[in-house]
Amino acid sequence: MKIDKNYKPNKIEQKIYKLWEDEGYFKPQINRSKNPFVIIMPPPNANNALHVGNAVAIAIEDIMIRYHRLKGEPVLWVPGTDHAGIMTQVVYERELAKKGKSRFDLGRNEFYKQTYAFTMKNRQVIRDQLKKLGASCDWTREKFTLDPDIKESVYETFKRLYGDGLVYQGERIINWCPRCQTALSDLEVVYKEEQTKLTYIKYPVVGSGDFITVATTRPETMLGDTAVAVNPKDKRYKKFLKNKTLLKLPLTDRIIPLIAAKEVDVDFGTGAVKVTPAHDPLDFKIGREHNLKIIQVIGKDAKMTAKAGKNYQGLATKECAKKVILDLKKLGLLAGQTDYAHSVGVCERCRTTIEPLVSKQWFIRTKPLAEAAISAVKSGKIKFYPKRFEKIFYHWMENIKDWCISRQIWWGQRMPVWRCKKCSNIAISKERPKKCKKCGSKDFVQESDTFDTWFSSGQWPFLVFGWPRQTRDFRYFYPTTVMETGWDILFFWVARMIMLGIYCTGKPPFKYVYLHGLVRDKDRQKMSKSKGNVVNPLEVVDLYGSDALRMALVFGSGPGNDIIISEEKIVGQAHFINKIWNAARFVLLTIQQEGADFLKKKKESFSFSKNDKLFFDNLARLLKEVDSCFNEFNFHKAAEKIYKFFWHNYCDRTIEDTKRRIKEAKRPEDKEAAEYVLYYGLVNMLKILHPFVPYVSESIYQMLPKRDKKALIIENWPREKDFKL
Repeated sequence: MKIDKNYKPNKIEQKIYKLWEDEGYFKPQINRSKNPFVIIMPPPNANNALHVGNAVAIAIEDIMIRYHRLKGEPVLWVPGTDHAGIMTQVVYERELAKKGKSRFDLGRNEFYKQTYAFTMKNRQVIRDQLKKLGASCDWTREKFTLDPDIKESVYETFKRLYGDGLVYQGERIINWCPRCQTALSDLEVVYKEEQTKLTYIKYPVVGSGDFITVATTRPETMLGDTAVAVNPKDKRYKKFLKNKTLLKLPLTDRIIPLIAAKEVDVDFGTGAVKVTPAHDPLDFKIGREHNLKIIQVIGKDAKMTAKAGKNYQGLATKECAKKVILDLKKLGLLAGQTDYAHSVGVCERCRTTIEPLVSKQWFIRTKPLAEAAISAVKSGKIKFYPKRFEKIFYHWMENIKDWCISRQIWWGQRMPVWRCKKCSNIAISKERPKKCKKCGSKDFVQESDTFDTWFSSGQWPFLVFGWPRQTRDFRYFYPTTVMETGWDILFFWVARMIMLGIYCTGKPPFKYVYLHGLVRDKDRQKMSKSKGNVVNPLEVVDLYGSDALRMALVFGSGPGNDIIISEEKIVGQAHFINKIWNAARFVLLTIQQEGADFLKKKKESFSFSKNDKLFFDNLARLLKEVDSCFNEFNFHKAAEKIYKFFWHNYCDRTIEDTKRRIKEAKRPEDKEAAEYVLYYGLVNMLKILHPFVPYVSESIYQMLPKRDKKALIIENWPREKDFKL
């Protein structure tokens, strides 16, 4: 047998994956007498290649899958990709812009068609990359969030929610992205610190020479004010509240009231704030409580509307702010400005500043869904790893707001809502209704909005199994076992899966939630292209192999903690992979040279030394510790223990000891005992190593002179009793 001196991943990995896939090892066998172990892959966005965060998830999930497969459980890992709504539309619009075109040049149908083709190309790229990373998922069950059967099921969920009164259309203040021209949920808005001015404006009190001065960071929105509010406990304004004071709104002809609102912070500015219900979430809430008029002075294009007045109509918001300040100064109503730092919301996808606007949108009433989700976690039906995220989960769910699920974009699943043109009656149907149930009209128009992408992906754990049909897969594989994902999408995705899973199926969608941390460089900085510290997982695989990357991603990274990655760390693990290869090479060449007669004998026939028994006792202890680590989702600890044992216990001590004994043996039985320890130590180490480094372990297994199975991937996990000498 000829064995290369060094492990060459580029020469080996593709062949090994083909062996696994061709033999159908990724596909589970349904066995009603056994509980399956099931993971649904968090579907990567089909608008780009995989990033290092995806690689973390794939490594951790594949480690679990391979471990439970070796344990003899029916194992299913379902792969899939997400159409990713707004993000994909933004990405493809950039592609069109390179050609000097926009989506409006194509029209809705052609834009959808081209975007679909774009995502299909990316799906194939992602599929190839997942295979390169060693993902042992069942490709026969691969799904996409816009597959026809998935869309059918999403329609059904929406129809049920609407029928149960949990979906409504209403005018609410929402986050509006002027660039993407769509509503966003609160979770799709990120915040950045911005230096601005706090502007103090004097509002004349009607019938007197007094003024009430308000402080604002957005002077342009004063044109839409319908009140000024103060805290009812603020002693400075008691007499004004008592006298039911009216104020003259500067730069307009309107008279507005002074009102009391407990939400006002007495320590902000002067303690008096302008109330603009159309352009601030808190003001909208105050406005509803006091029946204030809603005057929208900023449009969806982030420019001032006609209601702002002819002097300001058509101006961009920042231009309008400057003009308002100049005009107030001329009237002597500008009380001053001070420097001020505050958080500004921007679109998660394109980083455009968000405009809070009142808009007619579709919402889900989330409170009853959230209550069921909280109960599932508190009762222990769902457990979080690490546990500290449960507290964060409860806080968010207890303060949850209704979920805006409509998006004003073209890419995605169009809402199955039809409105009768004659009487405005609404029908929920995937196809045009034949006639209106209220007035009999046949004239309908479909809602142009699409679903929020998180609405379909929030149903992922049961949609992939054919729900609402009671398919064989749904009955056997749902609920799933583990949901593994990044902690940063705990609310985006995990919470919504729990809410919708319980609502649609009556069962929590998974038993365990494992949350991994964010990937950072060796200096603990967040990875970004601008910093030049981004690790491309596929480039790393080309250089050092998939096993080295996988070990580097899991090594030293506990659940929920930041994952530190660098080229040095990957190189270090590449050395470990080569150490495994070289150790196996020595064992196999030694056995080949010595004749391997011991393979024909039972272990009871050998005379083992104290060192032999100590090695196998230690191996049994390692096995017990690794099993415990898997049960507690401490994969990093398992990796570290295996690394240390293989390098120091097996290589440094056992191989060196047996090497000496084989060389010095005076009796054949002494040499054969040493060969037995050498060989079966390697075989069992390969099994324990396999979940973490599947390629090198399988490639070595395929060279063994005696194998119990056709491939290591379907071997039996060792048992402690196997190590009794």
